[in-house]
Amino acid sequence: MNNKKRIAKLKPTEYLELFGIPKPTFDQMLQILEKAFKELHKQGGRPSRLSVLDKLIIMLGYYHDYRTMQNIAFDYGVSKSRVCDAVKWTEETLIKDDAFSCLQREI
Repeated sequence: MNNKKRIAKLKPTEYLELFGIPKPTFDQMLQILEKAFKELHKQGGRPSRLSVLDKLIIMLGYYHDYRTMQNIAFDYGVSKSRVCDAVKWTEETLIKDDAFSCLQREI
């Protein structure tokens, strides 16, 4: 599944329907995740079976469509634990960024 080509063909209005967020938000999330991924792997390491884009789409699909991790794993040809790790990493990375922090700060 080549999500990069599929995403490039989407109209901006389709992002909300497919992912539950507008295109600018999707692009901002992707930018944050790509920056964090590069920082995490700047020393090298084994390449991930799931791209950063795949991880974002998996997390959004998991929450927006209420798909099971087993179902998503089947679609991507990976294990359920790899999907769980992708969702967890994506969530944690976005929460660390101030733009998507869910935590309230005390004044």
